[in-house]
Amino acid sequence: MNKTIKLAVAGAVLALSASANAGIIIPAGDWTLDVNGNVNTYVNMTKAHDSNTVSGGLASKTVAGDTGDKLIGINTGLLPAWLGFTGTTRQNDVDVSFTISMQPNVSDNAVTGDALAPLFRQANMTFGDKSWGSIKLGKDIGIFAKNAILNDMTLLGVGGGAGLSGASTTLGGIGTGYIYAAWKGQATYTTPNMNGFQASAGIFNPNQIGNATAAAVRQDRFGLEGEASYSFAQGDFSGKVWVSGLSYDVSTTTSTSYTASAGDIGANVNANGFGLTAYYYGGSGLGTTAFGNGATVVAPGTVSAATTSTNKRDSDGGYIQLTYALPIKTKLGVAYGVSNLDMASGEVAAANTNVKSNERVTVGAYHPLTKHLNLVAEFNQIQSENHAGQKNESETYSAGAILFF
Repeated sequence: MNKTIKLAVAGAVLALSASANAGIIIPAGDWTLDVNGNVNTYVNMTKAHDSNTVSGGLASKTVAGDTGDKLIGINTGLLPAWLGFTGTTRQNDVDVSFTISMQPNVSDNAVTGDALAPLFRQANMTFGDKSWGSIKLGKDIGIFAKNAILNDMTLLGVGGGAGLSGASTTLGGIGTGYIYAAWKGQATYTTPNMNGFQASAGIFNPNQIGNATAAAVRQDRFGLEGEASYSFAQGDFSGKVWVSGLSYDVSTTTSTSYTASAGDIGANVNANGFGLTAYYYGGSGLGTTAFGNGATVVAPGTVSAATTSTNKRDSDGGYIQLTYALPIKTKLGVAYGVSNLDMASGEVAAANTNVKSNERVTVGAYHPLTKHLNLVAEFNQIQSENHAGQKNESETYSAGAILFF
């Protein structure tokens, strides 16, 4: 798996739910400071099968050896350990806030025990009013695919990408059902909540593409992302439906250019202890797992010949997830997700080792031992296939806990 992708995985649920789930509240003059975060740790045991080359696959073996190698580790899950600071105040009839956060690493296995530096995923300010909405300036999670990760049950666990220990986080359902939303410099406007309807739109740092074959440079247009959603609740029945999209013009170091575009649709409904989430996305030049990863091919017609022409690959995928909360409050869940990456015009399937699909099956149990502490057990099976029809498969068993404050 691409190391950059693994290091990029972030705690979106904490960042976006801090106001709804306040941490340690400290009055400070005109300001109210909220200190919040989590610590989570999981014992993971992975059995990886096969040694086929699947470029961009998430189930390939990560150590040399015979088929069926066992990989073990004590890792952070999909959420990194988190420490966030949010300050809020109201001045001149305007609600003002700032958020700064850092993500220290639990999964650090260097000789000295501190090889991985803390990540910083938030540094933003917001201002607005419930009558006209709010404006956000700074670094925060992107809009497109945000709700896909927020509704993924593996946010409290591990999901895919356990493998060897030492990475900052695992992948959850990223790359096996949705694209990573990432953390981006932005200027975003969000409307007031109008009886459940709400929309956001913004301009984003254009250099967000992660294509390993042609890094984005010299962009002349901001990235665009937007979302519209409707939330509802009636008695024991509640839910949310949403659509979102993005558009980026990409200029590359190989003097080529193209437009990356994508859209998604999703829904989450809950009733009498049951929860159902369904999600689908599709894009052109979007890539898979992370934005831009494998999004284009240079040299249509061959696998490796060099040329300055660029053909975009189409991609799509989604996941479906069913959960049920037992009377003892333990939540049981099962999910299936897949992310597909098509060949570009001119590519040939024979000997094409680029990933065609990454599939995931997750079975999990999440038990709130206390108000702030959740015990977690998961089973995740990942299957990766290339365009030549070769497959790799792995199974991961995980057990651990996540503590919120």
